[in-house]
Amino acid sequence: MKTIAIVPAAGAGERMGTGRKKPYLLLNNRPLLYYSLAALDNIPSIAQIIVAVYPGEERICQREVTEKFHFKKSIQIIPGGKSRQESVRRLLERVPEDIPLVLIHDGARPLITPELLKQAIAETIVWKATVLAVPVKDTIKSANDTLQIEKTLSREQLWAIQTPQTFERSVIWEAHQRASQEGFIGTDDAALVERMGVRVKIIMGSYDNIKITTPEDLIVAEAILKNRKK
Repeated sequence: MKTIAIVPAAGAGERMGTGRKKPYLLLNNRPLLYYSLAALDNIPSIAQIIVAVYPGEERICQREVTEKFHFKKSIQIIPGGKSRQESVRRLLERVPEDIPLVLIHDGARPLITPELLKQAIAETIVWKATVLAVPVKDTIKSANDTLQIEKTLSREQLWAIQTPQTFERSVIWEAHQRASQEGFIGTDDAALVERMGVRVKIIMGSYDNIKITTPEDLIVAEAILKNRKK
C-alpha cells in the first residue's frame, strides 16, 4: 500500500552540547539523518519522503545529506515548527489526501532497519494505527512532587515507545487537527490518536532502535553499527 514517510528532524539538539544541529552530527563519518533516510529509501511501498528541518537549514540539509548521498526516492525538505508536534503537523499538510498510509520516523533514530519498517507498514494495513515499542527492562516507580515513591508499576504492562509510528492518513490528520484546535500537546503522535478513541497496536521493536539525545548515545550507536558489520 502506497505510503509517505515523514521525518521530523527540526530539533535544536541542545543536549548534544555541540555547535551543530543534530541531523548533521557524524555517526561513522556520515550525518545522523542519512541513516534514517537510507532505511526508508529501501522500502518499495514508500512513495516519497518528506523531512522537516530547523527553519533556515533546508539548503544545508540538501547539500550535506540528500544531494551528497544520491537517494533513489523523492525527498522533500521543509522548515519545521517550534515543537515536534508542530513539525509533524506541517509535514502532514504536504501529504496528498489520496495517500492511504503515513509513516512517521524520527530523524534522531538512525538504527531503524528496513525489516521493521516493512513490518510497521504491513501491520498498519490491518490495524490502522501502530507503534514500535520494546518492553521496559527497569523497575519503574511513580513519585510525588517531593520525590517520595508512591507506587511501583508492573513492568508486564509497560512499553518504551519508539518510532516509526504508522497510521492511516485520515486518522493521523484528524488527530493533529483536533489537537491543534483544542490546544492539546502529546508526548508522541500515538497519544493524539489515542485521545480520539482509536486503538493503537504495538509492534515489537528493537532495543537497538535508540534515539540520539546525548553524546553518549552516539558512542552506543557506533558500537551497534560496528557489531552489525561483523
